[in-house]
This record gives sequence, structure tokens and C-alpha cells, in this order.
Amino acid sequence: MPNRLAHETSPYLLQHADNPVDWWPWSAEAFEEARKTNKPVLLSVGYSSCHWCHVLARESFEDEAVAAYMNEHFVNIKVDREERPDVDAVYMEAVQAATGQGGWPMTVFLTPDAEPFYFGTYFPPSPRQGMPSFRQVLEGVRAAWSDRRDEVAEVAGKIVRDLAGREISYGDSQAPGEEQLAAALLGLTREYDAQRGGFGGAPKFPPSMVVEFLLRHHARTGAEGALQMARDTCERMARGGIHDQLGGGFARYSVDRDWVVPHFEKMLYDNALLCRVYAHLWRATGSDLARRVALDTADFMVRELRTAEGGFASALDADSDDGTGRHVEGAYYVWTPEQLSEVLGEQDAELAAQYFGVTDEGTFEHGQSVLQLPQQDTVFDAERIESIRRRLLDARAQRPAPGRDDKVVAAWNGLAIAALAETGAYFDRPDLVDAALGAADLLVRLHLDEQARLSRTSKDGQVGANAGVLEDYADVAEGFLVLASVTGEGVWLDFAGFLLDHVLSRFTGEDGALFDTAADAERLIRRPQDPTDNAVPSGWTAAAGALLSYAAQTGSEPHREGAEKALGVVKALGPRVPRFVGWGLAVAEAFLDGPKEVAIVGPAPTDDATKALHRTALLGTAPGAVVAVGTAGSDELPLLADRVLVDGRPTAYVCRHFTCDAPTTDAEALRVALGG
Repeated sequence: MPNRLAHETSPYLLQHADNPVDWWPWSAEAFEEARKTNKPVLLSVGYSSCHWCHVLARESFEDEAVAAYMNEHFVNIKVDREERPDVDAVYMEAVQAATGQGGWPMTVFLTPDAEPFYFGTYFPPSPRQGMPSFRQVLEGVRAAWSDRRDEVAEVAGKIVRDLAGREISYGDSQAPGEEQLAAALLGLTREYDAQRGGFGGAPKFPPSMVVEFLLRHHARTGAEGALQMARDTCERMARGGIHDQLGGGFARYSVDRDWVVPHFEKMLYDNALLCRVYAHLWRATGSDLARRVALDTADFMVRELRTAEGGFASALDADSDDGTGRHVEGAYYVWTPEQLSEVLGEQDAELAAQYFGVTDEGTFEHGQSVLQLPQQDTVFDAERIESIRRRLLDARAQRPAPGRDDKVVAAWNGLAIAALAETGAYFDRPDLVDAALGAADLLVRLHLDEQARLSRTSKDGQVGANAGVLEDYADVAEGFLVLASVTGEGVWLDFAGFLLDHVLSRFTGEDGALFDTAADAERLIRRPQDPTDNAVPSGWTAAAGALLSYAAQTGSEPHREGAEKALGVVKALGPRVPRFVGWGLAVAEAFLDGPKEVAIVGPAPTDDATKALHRTALLGTAPGAVVAVGTAGSDELPLLADRVLVDGRPTAYVCRHFTCDAPTTDAEALRVALGG
């Protein structure tokens, strides 16, 4: 019989709706039940494409005896971290502070007042490698709750007090200058893996936001070392197993330093960020590889993640059926030489094995290989390789596909909108711009209410109950601002302004510091506030970027001031931990450069000469430059005000802090002005 999760919209919670565990969703009613029954709360946090979350569920949550024990002694709450990032952040901070590490699944035991007192991540069904079994943990916590309640209360109180005292050093509410950005670049150079690309050791995550900083730093200063790190990192990732060589898109991370074996889940946010970065790398270098990867990543998102309502689903699972009924990580993606032969025949299979690095020993488990593009001297026949790629992709499509998490997360859709709009504009792919517009329309129709307050998620056209957090407001605003630059439609600038007004009024503290949740949001044991970029830009740095772009488009001083104050934390963190504030550093580059404001006016936006100037403006590498396009005399966008045609011809105006260069009708002169 289904439990209380059966009526939720989260695919992750629905995966647990048939567990024998009597799960509650996060709610005031669950904590009231704990108070009434005098039981501790077991909080379990995960997400739908998390491999070890599935393992814990199979081993423990689906076990009748374990579930009966949980139901008797605990009030059990299940949370989707992607739906409630605020709950996840608060308790993950506690787990990391107490244990020095964190991860998912996250298991936290709470008092009925939601104060944590014992933590862990994955627990096995029987003791192993020094870890207690899940059942032992449950019995130990129950005994402590029954026999040492005062001690539990003391521990919980101390943890909450310690969390309250963990204040962030915000810097001095001023944006970083040349000195701090140079120090950040030096720090990245020290951590750079010159042999393999990327930063640090295994596991290795795609450093998309750091690459964005490196590209902008090169554009502003000409620093060749920054461009080299960006280019080499992107090439190594594109050639590695982390990049799906058949279907496009990227896996979450590489388990090794060489980008060979991925953790196979594919997340919308990674692919949106990487699509945009590869498009920007092409813009800076003209690299054919960057162009191909940007487009195949965009096509992957549209083909495999777009929902019936026009939004983008959150993720594809790492695991899938290996053909025997067992769910195995990577089963959909890996190949043996024998499997290549079955699909391609002997000759083409040999060529495919050489081209994609498939060996008898394998690069993954059980003699299977993850497809790569190893560097080699051989010249391959492009048509034959394309035929091989197509046939392998068709054969792979016959395998049981990984599960898809269909929930639409506002923030990640904002990132996808920005990536698809720019990629479509750069490569003359109006279908990609249309896909971005479809997702934007969905967010406006479904996720925004009459006060322009955002809901974080929806699924199957039904909006979720959870309020948007800072990253939702910031990333959706970013997507809308890019749409305004690409389409010339002022409505997207208006919507971005509504969202950013909420950032200034509901998410900003007295000193300009930003909080992840609104002032009127549900109160947790701590108001979460994290300025560091992890898998996605932090809400803090994303807001700084969107506020800065909006100010450049409109001349709004409060928004520019909000951006500058928010960048104070980047001044403090950039020189110390540049890998974890990459987007903040990229925004700081835009701040130092202006950013430039470009207005294009013509007799009609569809006029060929107007379109040529508009495209030139979009392809400029000036960090964070904003673009407005429209007809002379239009009031569609503020940057178009009082712009006139020169000699009756389409004209470009390049300004910085609302001081303008002489207008030009020459696309080449505009390209030079914008570093194109």
C-alpha cells in the first residue's frame, strides 16, 4: 500500500511511495507527529539519479523488518534535495561540520524541533569497512533517545549554536579589482592539471564556471595562459568518456583524473553550463571541436530532456537495465569489442574500436569500455566514422534507457534557456532559440504567480508546493536577460526585472550580503547562505551576474549597487579558493570591463544589415556585454532610446557606464570594439 509520498510531484519521492517505510514529506505535520508520539525524526535526503540513494533504498528501505523498526521508533521524512535545496543545505552544513565530509544519501536524526543530533550518509545492510550497519545505527539512536535524552538535547543544542556562529567573511562590499583577479588566476594555475586538463585530482568535475572566468579574463587582459587552460581543459573533457561520444552531452563527473570513466548520470545543469562554455570557447577561438560539442550538447538537451510542456527535465539516471533485469551503472553507455562487431561487422568494428578507444581489457568493468576520442595520428574517413556513430547510436537506442527525472527545476531551466538562446544565435539554429523560448514561456505561465514570485519545481504541468530560492530567481533572470539580447523582445527584460526586484527586497541583507532563502520563507534552524559555486553557480554569484546585466541594460543604480556589494564576497574568496567561486570571478571580470552596453538599431530587426550587426555584437567577447536590438525610435528596450540611424543605415552604439563611442555602421569596426 503506498505511503504518504504517493501524492508528491517529485520523481525521487515517488520512487519511495511504495516502500514499507511510512514516509512523510517535509512538513509541519511530520514534526507535530514526532512531538505527539515523542519520537526522533529520521531525515533521509537524496535525489532521483543518485546511485547510492538507490542502493540504500533497495537494501534497507525496501526491507520489511528494517522498515517496521523505522516505523515503530521514528517519524521518517524523505526529502528531494533538488526540490528543497534549503533543507539540504542546512543539514549538509551540519553533517560536514560534524564529520568533515558529506554526500548523498544523507541520513540525519533530528529532535521534534528539527535540531540535528546524529549524522551519516550511506549505511550498509551489514557492518563493513568500519561502518556500522543501518540497523545498528537505528538501534543506537533509539537507545540514546530513550536512555540519554538530556545528552541528545545537549548535543542538538550545541550543533544549532555552532551553525548559528558560522558567519561568512563578506569582504568589504566592493567588487574585486585587478589584484584579486590576478591572484585568483595564479591560484588556478597552481591547481591546474597540465597533463590532463582540469583542476585537482579524482574525482574530477567539469569546471565550467572556472572556464568561463578564464575566457573572460583572456578577453579582457589578453592573458594567453588563461585561454590555454580553458582550451585544453575543454578539449580533454570533450575527448574523454565523460562526454557522450554518440549522443552528446556530459556525465556528472569523472571518477578518474583522465576524464575516462564517468559517473554516468546526466544532469540538466551540467549540460546547460557546458553547452554555453563550449559556445563561448568557439566564439573566442573558432575551434571546430568546441562548435561540435556546443551543438551536440544543445541537441542532447532538446532531444532527451525536453518535457511535453516545453521545460527541461532535471536528469537522466546513472543506472539502467543491463538486459538481464539487473539495474547496473553505465549499462546504457558501455561497449565490448563483441558488441561493436554485432552492430557494425568485423571491419567497421575494428575501426570503431580504434577510433573510440575500445579494448579487449576494457576501460570500465567486466571488459567493457566507455567510448572516448583518444589523440592519435591516424587520419580517419569522416563519412565512415559518421556512419559508424549513427549505427551505434541506433543500436544503443534499443537498450533499456536510463530513468528520467521529469521535474522541471526553475533555476536549471534558466541556465538551459541562456545556453540554448546563445547557441542558437551563434550557429544560426532558430530551433534552439525556440526551445529556449518554450521553456521561458513555461516558467512564466506555471512557475510565476501574480507577484512574480517563483515556484521552484513543476512536473507534468503541475506546479510544486516549494518556493523558489535565490538561485531560481537569479538563474531564471539570467536566462531571460539572454533572451532579451538574442530576440530583442523587451518582455524578457521586464520579467527579469520583476525577479531581481525580489532579490533586492527579499533575499538581500542590510550589508548587501545575500541569503539563499527569502526573508518570508519557511524558517529552518538556520537561514542558509552559501556564496561558493559548486555544481552550479551559487545563488549569490548568479544574482550578482544578473543584477549587473540588468543594470547595464536599464541604467538602474540600485541593481548595479546590489551587484557590486554582492561581489564583495568574491573579493574575499577569489584569491583563496578560486575553484569554488568561478562564476563570481566571471561576473567580476564583467564588472571590471563595464560591462559594455551595445545598442543596434535598423529600419527593421529582420533587415539583413541589422541582423549582421546584431550577430557581430552577440559574438563579441567583451566580458558580460549586453545587447539590445530593435528599430530606430523603438522603446522596446531602454538601450534603444534616442538611438538614430547614421546615414539611414543600421547602426551600432557601444557604451560603457552610459558613455558611448562614436556610432558605427561597420560590422568589422563593431567586432574590434567588442574584442570579437
